[in-house]
Amino acid sequence: MKIAYLVSDYSAPSHTFVRREVAALRLRGVEIAAFSVQPVAREGEAESLLGRPLLAYFAAICVILATRPGRFLSTWRLALRHRVGGLRALLWSQFHFVEALLLARRLRAERVGHLHNHFANSGATVGMLAAHCANVPWSLTLHGISETDPPAGALLAGKIERARFVACASYFMQAQAMRLVNPAQWAKMHIIRCGIDLAALPKAQKVRSARASTPPRLVSVGRLSPEKGYAGLLSALAALVAEGRDFSLTVVGGGPAADAVREQAATLGLAEKIEFTGPLPERSTLARMAEADIFVLPSLMEGLPVVLIEALALQLPVVASRVAGIPELVEDDVTGRLFTASDWDDLKRALGALIDDRKAWIRLGEAGRRRVADDYQAHSAAARMSRLLTGLG
Repeated sequence: MKIAYLVSDYSAPSHTFVRREVAALRLRGVEIAAFSVQPVAREGEAESLLGRPLLAYFAAICVILATRPGRFLSTWRLALRHRVGGLRALLWSQFHFVEALLLARRLRAERVGHLHNHFANSGATVGMLAAHCANVPWSLTLHGISETDPPAGALLAGKIERARFVACASYFMQAQAMRLVNPAQWAKMHIIRCGIDLAALPKAQKVRSARASTPPRLVSVGRLSPEKGYAGLLSALAALVAEGRDFSLTVVGGGPAADAVREQAATLGLAEKIEFTGPLPERSTLARMAEADIFVLPSLMEGLPVVLIEALALQLPVVASRVAGIPELVEDDVTGRLFTASDWDDLKRALGALIDDRKAWIRLGEAGRRRVADDYQAHSAAARMSRLLTGLG
């Protein structure tokens, strides 16, 4: 049976784990057709729904209306119902409907037997509509709190009810999904971790603690937006400087708060200690992480970020907030150090203790890599996903 995968932007740097999952499934012999709502960066990577000639959308409308009028009308009614209120949402529901018709036509042409979405966003709305129109089972994977927050959260219960199964990247996300639906829906939920390919990572440093005369090199990777907690991280770092600690920090990422974070760093006298690289390609990001001594994640809210899994796989000692799915991966003083989210004094204490205790870097780094090797490898995640997709799990 051929499986189709759909995401909003298949080429996005943040969707590397989706491409990794598809590759691992193909290695297991699963035939997969990949689709992207947005145009893809590399030809042949996935088939795009947007950016086509108008004739393609008109043809999809005409063919499905002529050959399957009942499905056409029921899909249109579903598009009208599955939306938030307001005229703008009504207009977008019609765009989603047309995109779904195009995808449904391609699913039938490819003889796809199941469609899977990552993220419960507008791309999942298109996927759900297309699966209904093509009369094939549909499923989705949930990752982070943005899928339970407005506006996506208002539609999540409806998506869960229509899904054949729901994969959850963490128990935290499974719990958030469970609270939105009748307990009769709980049985369709399964934990499928985001897996990584250990062999594809840069070589991890082996003797970080040996550079006793070198200031620790910190690294943080994430979108520069309020929920990532960078303002709190900078205040904690300023307090560490006031206590006489020395270090450098590399911040990889961009976002709406980038200017404000840079200005705060300058105001706190940290500008010379911090390098803001902006967004980097995946390989460059991993290389910067591999060169560092400590990884820090100050987020106020997360799901279970893949970059944290990668940091542990690189044997980096990590300091991360005790929030959402993170404690499922990071066990305090075993695979890393945890602090109470939004308690910047606690972050200062956790980070300061790790900066001072270089012997712990090796112990935590080795334990972190073992944890990833045991539970977060792409091939094992693909095995579980394959069973669900083929109806055996």
